Amino acid sequence: MNFIRHILLALQFFTRIPVTGRMAAWVGYSPELMRASTAHFPGVGWLVGVVAALSFAGLRVLLPDVPGAALVAAVVSTGLTVLLTGALHEDGLADVADGLGGSHERVRALEIMKDSRVGAFGVLALVLALLMKVALLSLLDSVDTGLVCAALLVAHVSSRVWPLMLIRVLPYVGDAINTKSKPLAEQISTPSLIVAGVWLLGALALVQWVFDGVLWLWPLLASGLAFLAMWRLLERRLQGFTGDCLGATQQVCELAFYLGLALSL
Repeated sequence: MNFIRHILLALQFFTRIPVTGRMAAWVGYSPELMRASTAHFPGVGWLVGVVAALSFAGLRVLLPDVPGAALVAAVVSTGLTVLLTGALHEDGLADVADGLGGSHERVRALEIMKDSRVGAFGVLALVLALLMKVALLSLLDSVDTGLVCAALLVAHVSSRVWPLMLIRVLPYVGDAINTKSKPLAEQISTPSLIVAGVWLLGALALVQWVFDGVLWLWPLLASGLAFLAMWRLLERRLQGFTGDCLGATQQVCELAFYLGLALSL
């Protein structure tokens, strides 16, 4: 039953899916539960990836098979994932871009990241990230629509494993008193990482069974390299991570996955 509670709490925290009333009372909340639920962050990626894949595939069936149809499907699919997650990770990307782009001083960068306003660096990062995502999905569709659907699933799952690794290797440097990410400030446990890995292995097993000829190692490697770059950047500039850094890492690693898959083809 705790396993189910952890999953529902992860959905409540990382998506806009309502968990209210008696269900919310049953799930409960505590810092310990919140920390345990982070193991199911990749499980949330399963839900987001399935919604993205089904919407993309559905529109490709319904729309006329003409140039530009894949672009429309990619935009709608991406928009649905943003709505489902409440733009949580995109917001983190914008804040990190504003902070690191707005000042070379660590303290000032952290102050900028806490500001609710979005600056020029944040806007540019969001626009470029969304354009890159839509363009890559459209490009992959020119190879095979089913491949896009498989890529959406694995990308959303795998890109939610890397932020957990960031929690493992870096200290928390955000406002641990007032932020809603306070429970994430603690070191993530090895069992939680194992659970996260199981979610990822399940997604890989599924897509490998459907697309046996695709080498999923290369997009995973690209995603891993993106994580290493984020780790190095945050360690050098901030000496740690904040909740926004986790969202930014998810976005960068997701984009790297699509790019790695495109290059491998």
